[in-house]
Amino acid sequence: MGLIRLASLVLFAALPLGNPNVAHRNWVRGRRIGRRRRDVCGATGADHRLKKQFGPEYGRVIADTGDRHRTEAALEERHRRVRKLSLRPLSATEKANFQEGWRSVQARFVDDPAIALTEADALIGKVMATEGYPVTEFEQRAEDISVDHPIVVENYRDGHELALRNQQGRASTEDMRKAMINYRRLFEELVGLPEGEPAERMRL
Repeated sequence: MGLIRLASLVLFAALPLGNPNVAHRNWVRGRRIGRRRRDVCGATGADHRLKKQFGPEYGRVIADTGDRHRTEAALEERHRRVRKLSLRPLSATEKANFQEGWRSVQARFVDDPAIALTEADALIGKVMATEGYPVTEFEQRAEDISVDHPIVVENYRDGHELALRNQQGRASTEDMRKAMINYRRLFEELVGLPEGEPAERMRL
């Protein structure tokens, strides 16, 4: 009986109790597991803020990246870039001139929808340039617009895609009508409507 007890004590003493390396590995493993659980079960404060700011644009970006952290980094970088731009509101005179330009474009659509669509695309570009957005390739402009106008940026993308299809001779009259409606929504967001405009708007 005494020999059994003695052997038990020897085996117990041989166990690596309090090994600092083992403790550290267990601590690191616990941190990783906790991080993974937070990724799966809980969104960060930045996640909620960016979803609120970008709306449906957040969903589009996360569908492209497939990763929440990469989405947050991309949208944060987009936000920082736009905040460095010297954006300004349009003056009353500029608004009036652009609104008159839009009336002309919309009226032309009745007789020549293809030309009207090309002019609408160019007019949107002029509005953005006047407000201070850089004249860059399309996707960059769409990203810049999404920071302060996240709801209508999808209209911009859809309208531009249909305008490109029109340039390639692949757009139907219905495609061009949809493109003009998309551009009009963006135009109204950027420029606004003059007094009495809702009652005078032309049906496309």
